[in-house]
Amino acid sequence: MKKMRVAAIGTAVVLLITAGMAQKAAQHLLSADELKSLVPADFFFRGQKAPTQLRNATGIQTAGGKVTIAALVDVSGYSTSIQQKYQGLLITESKLNIGGSELSPGEYGFGFAADRFVVMNVASEDALSAPYQTDAELKRPVPLKLVEDGAGYKLYAGKKWVAVKPE
Repeated sequence: MKKMRVAAIGTAVVLLITAGMAQKAAQHLLSADELKSLVPADFFFRGQKAPTQLRNATGIQTAGGKVTIAALVDVSGYSTSIQQKYQGLLITESKLNIGGSELSPGEYGFGFAADRFVVMNVASEDALSAPYQTDAELKRPVPLKLVEDGAGYKLYAGKKWVAVKPE
């Protein structure tokens, strides 16, 4: 009787561990429904609030459940000098490797400016700058999207892209 009870408890423990491992989320691109619940309606940057463009939002969830989202924002209320660099928001719960440089978790503005991808803190101070690539062969460029690329992703704005890898 005691042996059967120990065996039953052992089996239950193994089943619970297996079920827990099965529920661990795999790294994936976020769906439109997931983005709808995560992307803020407005984003504070450089002393102003700008409405976000949910239709131009993208994101990923890591296997550990941490989320990174990017979305374009309406920058019409900002000065021309800020509009040249600031096109969207980037919110990340995990460290990112962007174009070979490390970015800490946080909330940032970003833009594809001149020949560089620039990430700025909410005070509009540069936090990261990396060269971007251009995909001349891309048939249907869209304003913003993430595409899987091996263990990482490519963040596209039109035909411009930069490599992004969660760490």
